[in-house]
Amino acid sequence: MKRIFTLLFLLSAISLETFAQAPLQKGEKQLNAGFGFSNWGLPIYAGVDFGVHQDITVGPQISFRSYREKFRDIRYGHTIIVLGATGNYHFNTLLNIPSEWNVYAGLSLGYFIWSSPSAYIGSRGSGIGLDAQIGGRYFFSDQFGLNLEFGGGTTAGGKIGITYKF
Repeated sequence: MKRIFTLLFLLSAISLETFAQAPLQKGEKQLNAGFGFSNWGLPIYAGVDFGVHQDITVGPQISFRSYREKFRDIRYGHTIIVLGATGNYHFNTLLNIPSEWNVYAGLSLGYFIWSSPSAYIGSRGSGIGLDAQIGGRYFFSDQFGLNLEFGGGTTAGGKIGITYKF
């Protein structure tokens, strides 16, 4: 984990190209992908943001996580898939943040599909969950950036990944 944060710090300190204008403008889109950290395993995620206003983005996202736990000498395996939608407000205009940075906060609404192929109580389940998130991106080129996000609600944790602007 230390290596990842060291790499992120070094990449954010180096300017590789001219900076892109952040956040997304109306009609633009970007792909976000990476992995997360939580108390429910290591999620892998991907999503697309669509600029619908100078300061607002919306888009679909999907995540997958699998984890094991031991209870009374029995190992249980769990799988969680989340299909969701996210909406974020970007503070760059309001706070006059430099264009290589992007700071945002918002809500995510997701449909959770949980399964545990064992004799665990409630071996399958699904439902709707609501999360809040706050995050930031650093664009080191016109199209590529690094993303760090923290959230809470139905699931707690965060995400770290890359962003690619179309």
